[in-house]
Amino acid sequence: MDTDPVYTQSELMVAAASREIADGEIVFVGMRLPLLGFLVAKSLLAPNAVGVYELGIIRDTVAPEPILTMGDLPNLYRSQWMADTRDTMSLLQQGLVDVSFIGGAQVDRFGNLNTTLTGSSTAITTRLPGSGGACDLACLAHRHIIIMAHEKRRFVPGVDYITSPGYGDGKGWRESVGLVRGGPSAVITTLGIFSFDPLTCEMVLTSVHPGVTVEMIKEQTGWPVRISAELSQTPPPSLQELSALRRFDPDRYWTGK
Repeated sequence: MDTDPVYTQSELMVAAASREIADGEIVFVGMRLPLLGFLVAKSLLAPNAVGVYELGIIRDTVAPEPILTMGDLPNLYRSQWMADTRDTMSLLQQGLVDVSFIGGAQVDRFGNLNTTLTGSSTAITTRLPGSGGACDLACLAHRHIIIMAHEKRRFVPGVDYITSPGYGDGKGWRESVGLVRGGPSAVITTLGIFSFDPLTCEMVLTSVHPGVTVEMIKEQTGWPVRISAELSQTPPPSLQELSALRRFDPDRYWTGK
């Protein structure tokens, strides 16, 4: 596969995110990199994917002009449904959303995410933005994909607060607390890609980005990293992926250095 040697870290993450979307899936589209990942997938890999935007927009086509946010006017133009947040969240509750994308300030080895606070509820060190719809996405989509910067202060043995549940303390936890579906399926970071062991529900490193070593990932992870026996290198963005991506983000607003 021909590749362009000049790409940013963010463009690599967007390309990796787009490859996680299958054709025909209903995708709850987040802001920034997930938004671009959906548009690239829709253009190249998953033409029949449907985008559900949190503010109430449903699209089965790509907006006719580049957009910076999901609420930009081109995204409203000829959309299939213009409703409100309550309507789109009800699709999650009905189990109609296949995949969502979320991030966080902290993540642990079972994919639990924290966007609420650091410290403890009785001794808060930092107050974070909170959940928004992230908890709903983590609980109610059939799977969710985590995208975040890979730093040791973020990849911690146990999150200070579970805002968006992953697999709790391991296999069976989601079922025990009444979450009948879902869970994280992948973690795309600035250094590599993780999947989850179906037996233990623990993160497993499956792919290392170009120019990154396993040792670098270990140094930036707060627990002993499990490594897949089939560890690979993340394919760089293809020329086709970069062309699509730069059509959707022509000024490199979200993907520039």
